Amino acid sequence: MIATNRGERTAAISLSKVRERAPDLVSLYKSAGASVRSHGMEGIRAAVYLVLDRSGSMRPYYKDGTMQHLAEQVLSLSAHLDDDGSVPVVFFSTDVDGSTDLRLGGHRGRINKLHENLGHMGRTNYHWAMDEVIDHYMASGSRSPALVIFQTDGGPTSKLAAERYLCKAARLPLFWQFIGFGDPDDNEFTFLRKLDTLAVPARRIVDNAGFFHAGRNPRTVDDQLLFDQLLQEFPDWLTAARNAHVMQ
Repeated sequence: MIATNRGERTAAISLSKVRERAPDLVSLYKSAGASVRSHGMEGIRAAVYLVLDRSGSMRPYYKDGTMQHLAEQVLSLSAHLDDDGSVPVVFFSTDVDGSTDLRLGGHRGRINKLHENLGHMGRTNYHWAMDEVIDHYMASGSRSPALVIFQTDGGPTSKLAAERYLCKAARLPLFWQFIGFGDPDDNEFTFLRKLDTLAVPARRIVDNAGFFHAGRNPRTVDDQLLFDQLLQEFPDWLTAARNAHVMQ
């Protein structure tokens, strides 16, 4: 009999299935699993969404493969939390530019191909992308919590709209993990730090957002560090959301 470690038994999708369907993601899957275990999330089930910025300043990150790599990291993390082998992806700029499902085995080069077919890269409006995620989640009929990984390289054009959406969404079982690309000293990220610290319960029923800055060259961030940061606040939110009856 082949020994199976506890991490594989508790993952939504087993290592053997990842080897079969997406062998190129095995290393990322193992790194994600180590982070899941270190945060005490073995056996936790959650939907995972990915929101990607397509504002004009994001062009270099698509061109050099950074966005494709982030999508593969998120897909690998999702395999531990959700058994459908798929991550809903929303591209946004001025509006929602497009959406798709990224699937194990069908992920190779997918982000760049989709990006190239979406046309004009506009400004940065978070709230339309947030609205798209909320609509998708509500239509899915899911009762599981959701981890929304929201990537951007700057603050939104409409800060007030983004703040309102985040506060209203606090009553839904959605946790928004923002990840910033670019100069860590740029004032563009002041708003995201503000979102991360909005008052509870004065502004929102629970703290439903986190922020992690991945620097100017996000692809060079160690996989383990990235996964640890993406999961840093999620377990605390799960507890707070249950206590506030945001979810069962």
